Amino acid sequence: MDFVCKKDDLVFGVRLASYALGTRSSMPVLSGMKMEIEKTVLRLHATDLERAVHCDIPIENKGDGESLVLNGAILSQIASHLPEDERISLKSDAKDGAVVKLRCGEASFDLPTLPIEDYPQLPPLPQTRVATLATDRLHRALEQTAFATLKAGETTRLSLTGVNIVLKKDQVRLVATNGYRLAMKTIEPETIHEEAEYLIEAGVLIDLDRVLSQVGESTVELFAGDGQIFFQSGGVIFAAKTIAEEFPDFERVIPKENPISLSFDRQALLSTLQRIEITAAEESNAVTLRATPEESAIRINSSSKEKGEAEERVRLGKVPSAPIEISFKAEYLIDALKRMASKQITLWLSAAEKAGLIEPSGDTIDPLDDGFLYVCMPVRLAS
Repeated sequence: MDFVCKKDDLVFGVRLASYALGTRSSMPVLSGMKMEIEKTVLRLHATDLERAVHCDIPIENKGDGESLVLNGAILSQIASHLPEDERISLKSDAKDGAVVKLRCGEASFDLPTLPIEDYPQLPPLPQTRVATLATDRLHRALEQTAFATLKAGETTRLSLTGVNIVLKKDQVRLVATNGYRLAMKTIEPETIHEEAEYLIEAGVLIDLDRVLSQVGESTVELFAGDGQIFFQSGGVIFAAKTIAEEFPDFERVIPKENPISLSFDRQALLSTLQRIEITAAEESNAVTLRATPEESAIRINSSSKEKGEAEERVRLGKVPSAPIEISFKAEYLIDALKRMASKQITLWLSAAEKAGLIEPSGDTIDPLDDGFLYVCMPVRLAS
């Protein structure tokens, strides 16, 4: 292997591929980043078997087509600390290729290679294109859903760690739940080629979002493979393993009959909840909301033996149609409100033991909140 390229191109490619390095894997070779040359293109590959990143960068090839594997973490550190210079060269040892010399300006590194025969065979980009999405819409959809899952390792129910991506003829719906809350975002696609449904771990999709934000392309294309979905944008491909588990029936979870509406200034409610959460009990993190038809404000309070008690009134947009007293986990309400942009929101309720529904409301709903709704189960407190 013998090539020269722009330093910025290699730094960019290494940074993106690093999102898929298997640094915690029991397979040492997954900590490696594979380099593969084809004519005047260097292909960088990294995978932890749950996700994979492939990135193409242009090079000036001075040798033949060749492949090797370098320690990805070391290569990433080097890329972050290279001296000021426009170009970088990489050349493998002429004898056995066990060492690669990387040069940039006055700095040089002799890097040992990892056994390429141990590196897993990564599937190529499938032929089946299923959709094209606007990158900014996908980013917003992930921002407003991925937070609502459980983290991998917190549950044996893998469906609760994933975001369900449902492709329909004229819409794409992303849904996430941890069993006690549900976030759903509906966006308009650029194109849908094939209706389908894919469940992908939220942490993997967060890494996808980070990669796409650095690629900077306006659209991303989705391809379906065997147990995987591929996202292609520019010269970058991000492959994600799908979860082979059925997603909960989320349509049943969304409350349909909600006669009590509590309309708030979103920022005012958020600020109050952040204050009242301070004295919430550690075990429940519960805050209690009390509303009556006689008042145009709602009372929110929390208390615990260790922390004390707090109460605050928040003005409502209108007087509620019926009285209600209901408790929610403060964190769950705060998480949703922080990820909304509209000035006004409405919390729809039916009874103290039934789920509440939050959605943007008012005369001017922020376009960033189009298609978003959030369902939250109440907390049952001991009398």
